[in-house]
Amino acid sequence: MRPPDDDARLLSLLHSAKRELNGLRLVHLHLSLLKDKNANDISAIRRTVQEISENSAFLQMFNLSNDDMIILYKGIKFSSITDICQSIERLMLSRTKMTGLNPYREDSLYSIMELSLNFVNVMRFIESLDTTGGPDGVKARTKPAITLEELAKIERQMPVFDLSPFMLNQPVMDIRPTAQNQREYFELYIAVKNVEDRLSPDFDITANRWLFNYFTSNLDNSILKTLNYGIDFIRGHKIGLNLNLTTVMSSAFVKFDERLTDELRRKVVLEINKADLVENETLYKEVVEFARSRGYSICIDGLNPFWVTHMDLEYMDCDYAKLFWSPGMLDMPRDEYDSLETRINNQAKCRFIMARCGSVAGLMFAHRVGIHLVQGRIIDNIIRKGVSVSDAVTVARVMDDD
Repeated sequence: MRPPDDDARLLSLLHSAKRELNGLRLVHLHLSLLKDKNANDISAIRRTVQEISENSAFLQMFNLSNDDMIILYKGIKFSSITDICQSIERLMLSRTKMTGLNPYREDSLYSIMELSLNFVNVMRFIESLDTTGGPDGVKARTKPAITLEELAKIERQMPVFDLSPFMLNQPVMDIRPTAQNQREYFELYIAVKNVEDRLSPDFDITANRWLFNYFTSNLDNSILKTLNYGIDFIRGHKIGLNLNLTTVMSSAFVKFDERLTDELRRKVVLEINKADLVENETLYKEVVEFARSRGYSICIDGLNPFWVTHMDLEYMDCDYAKLFWSPGMLDMPRDEYDSLETRINNQAKCRFIMARCGSVAGLMFAHRVGIHLVQGRIIDNIIRKGVSVSDAVTVARVMDDD
């Protein structure tokens, strides 16, 4: 039996430990890269690690949803950890082989890191496990990472590949009673997982950050090219475009921009992923300056409670910020919940969106912390049933109070 995954539990622990990272180290065992997986692997690893756990100040193991394992520890000699990791690697590779480099671009089954120096990268990796390209991604990361050769093959197919069946939209709704089912805007996006299943079913396009960025840049250009042939629909709707920073500053976007009137530009929200922003903050400021001069709105996408409470959104000069819903947020410590609620309610300009909201619990959490804009499957289902979103929130509140 495959053990249940600990993604949410590990994220919650890391959030709570972010102020006490000194001395906390991490081992990332990349078991998802093993060509042949064995149900006994985890048991064997646990027995091996148990040999040194009794002498540690702290040691805890977590099973990730992509079959990897994370070991957090403190107070163990580096040489002892290295010996254990090498022993595990020899054990695993004695019967199978790895399918490629690990996410940190190492040819190794394990990575040992000082958590305080790698906190953002580790958090980003764990968060990415439920990202498949749409607002309500489903966890899936068992296939080998895409290679340069495979990406080149996909790129050759793109010019003749019809993306229109994979271009979806999802509304961002205002849940306040006074809004009367008002749609703030529609996010247009490509269902990357569906494109992967069609063009590269044997590889995981999202597993390699650098190649995925290159691939999404091509998708961005395809979306812009499609919009160039039909911008009239923007007149009736405000839309959100999830684009890379480099795309916004590209010639393809310039061509798109030139076709829009001032009125239409004010109906476009440029959604920038948090990871892209962190890696290219200087370019982000250029994009903001460009957007302000042309009339576009800016949304920072992909935030969690940690980023909301630590990112200076006023300095980032954004109009919207998307907080991704996670059931683990229900178990937040009181001080972290209070910090999140305070930050949300003290933003003078930025409006928060609770995204990937697939449950009533997420809808209620958004209402409690003061988030009025919600996006996700729960909203889609309410609209599909012809019910007012604000009425649904009222009914859910009454049931929650009971």
